[in-house]
Amino acid sequence: MNILIVDDIHPILVEKLDQAGIAYDYQPSFSRADAENVIQQYTGLIIRSKFQVDQSFLNLATNLQFIARPGAGMDNIDEEYATSKGIRLFSANDGNKDAVGEHMIGMLLSLMNNLNRGHRGVCTGQWCREENRGYELKGRTVALIGYGHNGQAMAKKLSGFDVNVIAYDKYKTGFSDAYAKEVSMEEVVRQADVLSFHIPLTRETRGMVDDEYLFHFRKPIFFLMGARGAITNIPSVLKYLDAGKILGAAFDVLPIEKFPALSETNWYGDLISRDNVLLSPHVAGWTFDSYYKLSDIIADKIIGFYKNK
Repeated sequence: MNILIVDDIHPILVEKLDQAGIAYDYQPSFSRADAENVIQQYTGLIIRSKFQVDQSFLNLATNLQFIARPGAGMDNIDEEYATSKGIRLFSANDGNKDAVGEHMIGMLLSLMNNLNRGHRGVCTGQWCREENRGYELKGRTVALIGYGHNGQAMAKKLSGFDVNVIAYDKYKTGFSDAYAKEVSMEEVVRQADVLSFHIPLTRETRGMVDDEYLFHFRKPIFFLMGARGAITNIPSVLKYLDAGKILGAAFDVLPIEKFPALSETNWYGDLISRDNVLLSPHVAGWTFDSYYKLSDIIADKIIGFYKNK
């Protein structure tokens, strides 16, 4: 049994593998081409987001028994094809849930209180109190789309703000708890003051948030996207910002990420020109704390896999 590790990971992962007597090759500088040349030698692969583990790659991995991703979701892995080849898949969806919840609440509070605009104003000699008057979160309804690890963590962290938290999850029922009430999508569009996404990127969710989706919301909303960028059609959000149906929008993820590709889109200039839009570079789930937790959780899952063989 031998594992190929092609991404930077927290040392806790290899420490635990060493303690368990599991062999590995730690090659964080490997490119996809490098991995392709040797993957047939390995029974396990640990990867974050370095490259796509698609059908052509998996066809070379003739001895692969599992793929482990120290992150939330398996976006860069062809899950269906891997599963069809008998390859087990491990992720650490609960490893960064607290980081994401805290980050997105921070973005929401910043939007509602115009902190970004106020900061820029003071830095340029403008003391604009009335123009930067904000909204209170207390008493509002926060709607969560998706109620897995991240959605649940977000709901728990919102519990101290005296808000009404509702959640819709197409693939779960009976999940109401002390922190959120399960509702239909019809109730979400009727009640929401804040809309936050906690769902994976799939064929079904890609481009889901478009003109038609946003049209149905009854009240002006604050829009939070900390799930996957390709879920959102950015021009649709810009349209509803212009119409006043979205009061402010925060994105930790975008459909196109990294430069220069991002700056070459036909919507980037419009997006960054707005005072009621807040952006961060896909770091919501990437804290110093989550870096440890993601690797720690994956190590335990790998060790459990070998013990149960």
